[in-house]
Amino acid sequence: MLDIAKIRAISIDLDDTLWPIWPTIERAEKVLHDWLVDNAPMAAALFSNPGALRDIRNYMADQRPELKNDLSAVRRESIRLALYRAGENPLLAEQAFDVFFAERQRVTLFDDVLQSLEFLSARYPIVSLSNGNADVERVGLARFFRAAISAREFGVGKPDPRIFHAAAGAVDLTPAQLLHVGDDATLDALGALNAGMQAAWLNRNEAIWPHDPQPHLILSDLTELCDLLK
Repeated sequence: MLDIAKIRAISIDLDDTLWPIWPTIERAEKVLHDWLVDNAPMAAALFSNPGALRDIRNYMADQRPELKNDLSAVRRESIRLALYRAGENPLLAEQAFDVFFAERQRVTLFDDVLQSLEFLSARYPIVSLSNGNADVERVGLARFFRAAISAREFGVGKPDPRIFHAAAGAVDLTPAQLLHVGDDATLDALGALNAGMQAAWLNRNEAIWPHDPQPHLILSDLTELCDLLK
């Protein structure tokens, strides 16, 4: 059971917690492809199927495990490899990635998010905690967050306890004083439990909890959390 009295701050995941990630990625990949059509047509032809670009990204992630916590680097280097394989100039990778990344920051929030962040941030310091490469400043949500911690900048990702402890440290608290909220049962909820935090699993899709340790709270949306904390 959730112990509300212990909560002094909240950490919140980003992708698939505050917005659906795959529509965002699919749109960004289309914008990238359109840019390649104009600037690197051979690469655009070779990787005309979005699945082909995704395959080469997955290949790069497998080949460069040292980049596993930096999704931006994985994406940039996969574009570089695609350009090289197509006989295009690999130096175009930086520009191409910038086009992709700018579109990746254009997210469509779930309906409950803005009002919930307004409510929660008025009562608790909030830290964003993400394995992805969303930028809360560019997304337009920075005003709600006291700190933003990403696996790319920190060097390790969820469910490693160290990144959860970094979230607590960012607001000068112990892990036990934080409630972590996220959609991924393993990376977010179980990771938070193992790091000594209270954990709220945001289960928007009515999935089955897959682990033996139970989260302190299961939510279908963030409004339920706000109602509980009133």
